[in-house]
Amino acid sequence: MSVSPAAPAHAPAAVSASAPTQAELLDFVRRAVADAELIASLPLDPEGRTWVRLDGPGGSEAWLIGWPPGTGTGWHDHADSVGAFMTASGELQENSLAVRLPTDGWTTLQLTQGVDRERRLATGQGRAFGRHHVHEVLNESTDRHAVSVHAYYPPLPRIRRYSRTGPTLRLEQVERPEDWQ
Repeated sequence: MSVSPAAPAHAPAAVSASAPTQAELLDFVRRAVADAELIASLPLDPEGRTWVRLDGPGGSEAWLIGWPPGTGTGWHDHADSVGAFMTASGELQENSLAVRLPTDGWTTLQLTQGVDRERRLATGQGRAFGRHHVHEVLNESTDRHAVSVHAYYPPLPRIRRYSRTGPTLRLEQVERPEDWQ
């Protein structure tokens, strides 16, 4: 089950009226994570991720996300958006690729050795990332929810989803905002 109210929830005030930087997005998610009332307001489902849209800074797209034990995103990117996310409770695992992929015109790539990166993000830990950042985010706990805050600018124009078998990365699907409504 997924929760996504029509009206955005309240979150910490916007940082600036211009396009937010990665650092400003990271600052926003840090302040949102510190808002205990906001974090506690997220309904948690034992079987599927839940989410609530937040008011991000400078026209950014922001989300409060609940992760039941054993859930994850699968490999994906955020196209031309920069972003940041931080764990508000529990722990998340981020697996990412330290390589810039071609943006279009391919369906299968062979990755070279040494491009894989792993990060464990405990409560209060997060990161910012640039355009075309390919990663997967997981709650590997067997018994505890995780909660996180994410922000992207510009608002997500699309998400490309990938499958991965060993060094082979395959483009599987391109999602657009209308697919998430």
